[in-house]
Amino acid sequence: MTRRQPPRRRRTARRLHATSAAMATGVLVTGLLAAPAGAQSRTDATTGPGAPIGTVARTVGDARFEPGPCPKTPEPVEELDGARCGTLTVPENRAESTGRMIRLGVAIVPAASDTPKPDPIVWLAGGPGDDAVGEAKMAIDGGLNRDRDVIFMSQRGTYSADPNALCPNIDEFNARAVGLAYDAPSTGRLHVEATKACRDRLAARGLDLAAYNDIESAADYEDLRNALGIGQWNLYGISYGTHLALVYMRLHPDGLRSVGLDGILPPSRAGSTATWSSARQGFDGLFKACAEQPACNKRYPNLSATFERLVRELEAKPVTTTVTLPGSDKPVKVVLDGGALVNWMTSATHVAPQVPAALDELAHGKPQRIARQWAGGKLSPQAMGRVAHGLVYGVFCSEWTPYESRDAALKGGQETFPSFPRSVQAQAPQLAFLHPDCAAWDVPPAPPSIRDATRGDIPTLALSGGFDSQTGADNGPYVARTLPNAKVVTVPFEPHVVFATSKCAQEIAVSFFDDPAAPKTACLNTLEAPEFEIGP
Repeated sequence: MTRRQPPRRRRTARRLHATSAAMATGVLVTGLLAAPAGAQSRTDATTGPGAPIGTVARTVGDARFEPGPCPKTPEPVEELDGARCGTLTVPENRAESTGRMIRLGVAIVPAASDTPKPDPIVWLAGGPGDDAVGEAKMAIDGGLNRDRDVIFMSQRGTYSADPNALCPNIDEFNARAVGLAYDAPSTGRLHVEATKACRDRLAARGLDLAAYNDIESAADYEDLRNALGIGQWNLYGISYGTHLALVYMRLHPDGLRSVGLDGILPPSRAGSTATWSSARQGFDGLFKACAEQPACNKRYPNLSATFERLVRELEAKPVTTTVTLPGSDKPVKVVLDGGALVNWMTSATHVAPQVPAALDELAHGKPQRIARQWAGGKLSPQAMGRVAHGLVYGVFCSEWTPYESRDAALKGGQETFPSFPRSVQAQAPQLAFLHPDCAAWDVPPAPPSIRDATRGDIPTLALSGGFDSQTGADNGPYVARTLPNAKVVTVPFEPHVVFATSKCAQEIAVSFFDDPAAPKTACLNTLEAPEFEIGP
């Protein structure tokens, strides 16, 4: 098959809210076993010497790759033009010898170079619950396929997988919830009802909910590597994809040349406590940048204190307003309380230049900007029918909540934001009502080893953003403690998933795959804080 080269146009990288757990739910898995080591290929007859990966059918063990059409995506993805595509078929539950098979969409974007390197890069999407195939634009816009093919596979349960584990009812509830008090007990009851309805719907479709987790997903990727006949490859994980990458590194290290982690979420510390810590780091990074910019500091002094005061005031007396969103003339009711403001702020670091002015407007009785952004994130087309909530709760409820106490969110909130009201502290950002949700999801815990730190000498790039309030920058040094060949890089003034927003981060990542021992980081010295918007 002739290699077709995709067009090389430079586009502005899409800003990706890769971890929106406040709107998502997950899926879990217990200690499922990977395919037996040394499984022999049953149908290698069509494999020809030098055939580009993904152009022939191959079966290895119980897994089979077959070339075919590219996976479906919510919108057309131009970067998939010329991709070699197909389907990987694997057992849904590797512990059940007679269980059903599931199909995962695969797209392989060719390297732009005429002489590509032999070890491709695999893109691991965020979420949990996002589909990697739909993120091809971000990866290719950042130049990740300069010298290597880039492989995108839909994780089990995601948009282009069969079966999928989507639950539109949860997305619809999240849209309605902008008009409810964020952390009220009444909202919690509705939240759990939506989760339970999702679970019942997926179970009625025959999904084995205990088979949607990191252990099974890691085995899926290892099956793909073997089915494609690749000796070694590289990983690039964003957000939750770093969580999966670290599990894969621990369970299947032999096929890895190097690993890039961007927006790091270590399985050994993931949960409510770490979420509060990350929020503190991202918020403080943004507030500090404003304080160091004379115009911003003069117009918005003591921004951190203003934010914390607003959280207290709104939790005591929520503000209700009405906004209209782009593309619609229908008014939307929005309730802003302390919990809503904290969660807005967690995502608002993606629009950092606006944050000081937006908080000042709110403090002076003008909540519309924040209300519009808060509602827009929940009611946008990208928030509807795209997240695999079955995978979200599969990960959360088997790998997180069994190993973190019910009061962990409260303790984490008290430690990081002692001035916040208890009702706000009790619901970690993006993880509201997590334990009640997981009680309704009712899946067995993953083995305790899922919380082990990943160790080994695989060359690793640990990338973080200085404004990342979803996976704090301290996770880079944390994972490097047990990865002696890790290079820790924090890109200042950037939010969650720096590859999506920073040309410098893209250059560092591409150079890392060129030479994992010496990524080029000189561009960091040229970066400056954003110019904050200064209101009247």
